[in-house]
Amino acid sequence: MSKAQIMKHEQFLNSHPVFTGKEFAGHLSSVGKVQPRTREAILAYYRKKGRIVDIRRGLYAVVPIGFDPSSYLVDPFLLAGKLTQDAVLSHHTALEFYGRAYSTHDQLIYSALRPLAPFTFQSYMFRGGRFPRSLQRKGKEFSNVIMEDRYGINIRVTNLERTMVDVLNRPDLCGSWEEIWRSLESVEFFDLERVVEYALLLNNATTAAKVGFFLEQHSEYLMVEKKHLKELRIFRPKQPHYMDRGNRTSGRFIPEWNLVVPQKVLERSWAEVL
Repeated sequence: MSKAQIMKHEQFLNSHPVFTGKEFAGHLSSVGKVQPRTREAILAYYRKKGRIVDIRRGLYAVVPIGFDPSSYLVDPFLLAGKLTQDAVLSHHTALEFYGRAYSTHDQLIYSALRPLAPFTFQSYMFRGGRFPRSLQRKGKEFSNVIMEDRYGINIRVTNLERTMVDVLNRPDLCGSWEEIWRSLESVEFFDLERVVEYALLLNNATTAAKVGFFLEQHSEYLMVEKKHLKELRIFRPKQPHYMDRGNRTSGRFIPEWNLVVPQKVLERSWAEVL
C-alpha cells in the first residue's frame, strides 16, 4: 500500500470505531477499485498490526494506537447499535444509554427485524428482540426512535416514551419489576401524548393496561391527566390479565385495569428498604 492509501485507511479507522464489512467496502471504493481478495488482505494487515479486532463475521472494532488489542474494551452501546443494519438500542439498554437505569446490566438489548442469535463479546451478552408484529404490519418499526451520536457514529435508540412502554411490554428484557419501576421513576418528564399514542400503536391490551396503571400510580409526579388514562382504559383487557403473563406471580386484582398486580409493585415495598 502507498503512503497515501495508508493515510486514507487510517482516516477511516479513526472515524469508525466500529464498522461493518459493507462500510469498509464503501470506503475502499472511494479510494479506488479494489478486488475482494485485496480487501481481505488489507483487513488482515490491520488485524496483524493490532489496529482492528473481529467482533463477528462482517463486524470489526478499531483499537486506538498504543492500546493492547487483547485488553482494549469496545464500547458496548456502539457495538450493539451496529449488529444489524436496522438495530435499535431498546428496553433496559436504552435506559442505560440515557443514564436512567437503576442498575447496570452485562446484557445489551437491541431490537431488529431479524436479530442475531445471542452471543458474548468481551464481558457482555448481546441479545436481540424482534420489532413487535403490530409495528411491522404498519411499517412503524422506527416509531419513536431517534438517532444519537456515539463517538462520531450515529446509532438508533428508542426515545424515553417508547422505552417506557417497551419495558412494560417486555419485562423479560429489563429485569425485575423493582428494576423497571425504579428506572422509570428516575425520569422527570415524559411526553404523555407520545406515550399513549405508542402504547395504543402496539395493539396489546395488557400493555395498555400496564402503562395506564403505571401512569395512574405516578399521576401527580408525571402530571397525568384524566384523558390519558381514559384512552388507555378503553383499551384494557376484557378479562383479568397478569402483569407478566410469562411469570404469573400472585398479586392483587385491580379492576380499573383488569390487571393482577404483584403486591410488591402495588405497594412499592422496595422503597422501604434502606
